[in-house]
Amino acid sequence: MPTTLFRSSIHALAVICFLLIVLIMMNREIPQLSLFTSDHLQAFKTMFISILLEAIPFVLLGVILSSLLQSFVSEQTIRRWIPQNPLLGILFACLLGILFPMCECGMIPVVRRLILKGMPVYVAVVFILTGPIINPIVFAATFMAFRNHPYLAYSRMGLAFTVAAVIGLLLYRFIKNNPLRISRAHFAGQNALEEHQHQGSKFTSFFVHASDEFFEMGKYLVFGSLLTAIIQTFIQRESLVAIGQGPLSSHLFMMGFAYVLSLCSTSDAFVASSFQTSFTSGSLLTFLVIGPMLDFKSTLMLLSVFKTKFVLILSLFIAITVLAGSLLWEKLL
Repeated sequence: MPTTLFRSSIHALAVICFLLIVLIMMNREIPQLSLFTSDHLQAFKTMFISILLEAIPFVLLGVILSSLLQSFVSEQTIRRWIPQNPLLGILFACLLGILFPMCECGMIPVVRRLILKGMPVYVAVVFILTGPIINPIVFAATFMAFRNHPYLAYSRMGLAFTVAAVIGLLLYRFIKNNPLRISRAHFAGQNALEEHQHQGSKFTSFFVHASDEFFEMGKYLVFGSLLTAIIQTFIQRESLVAIGQGPLSSHLFMMGFAYVLSLCSTSDAFVASSFQTSFTSGSLLTFLVIGPMLDFKSTLMLLSVFKTKFVLILSLFIAITVLAGSLLWEKLL
């Protein structure tokens, strides 16, 4: 019952968000609320559309890859790719992002398909965590944003690798049950039905899967973008800069800031670089690592794929390991 209510609420909110997008694209006025001024409305519309436009290409890319995996790659092939040794499997997942440079929005539908195809959960989650960070595109963007402090670009890659490896080992040790909302048996039944309906037509199956995945992931993306835009509209960055030099408060603030901003990993470095004079290097590193691993938008998308308990455990692992790692890095620097 709670799951049904949650999904129904998401469907309703997605419809509202879609109507809001239509109003914005038609350049019609959004119903005025006393809480909003005209400046607030303009800022909200700009941020909402920019977040969507930034994320949708990556979601679409993820959906296409996911559907290609479903239609043309067998379970046996997936199992042959993944090393059987847990340590080698985690190392493989950490480096997989170099071959598949994708944003976190596009990772989630791909990873769900990989798990259903036979990839171990701990390997798949490591891929989710490192894929949006450990890739050439993000490294180049971070290096450009911190041209005067290039060590932050290398530190971002190193800390992301370490955090993901630690979390992978923790999941391998403690998570034994299937955390997906859909079971593999149900998935196999769906596949059998779809293969019967689309005999001999892998391309038909590809387009069916792609459309289903896109609309399923899209409603969570739209809802997350709406709330993120509202939060960004009312955050006054200047009034919070005093927190930036605290030994612990700066890290905690940057963790929360990264979570609510929900920026793409290719652009968050430029936001972080604007705080170089106000925040410690360690807190900037916290922002750069935790944002692509865990933000508001991706949390909603994770909840659409994984069970709530697993998402909470994973979020706790990420927050603790990133905070501990960045604090240790700051001490050693």
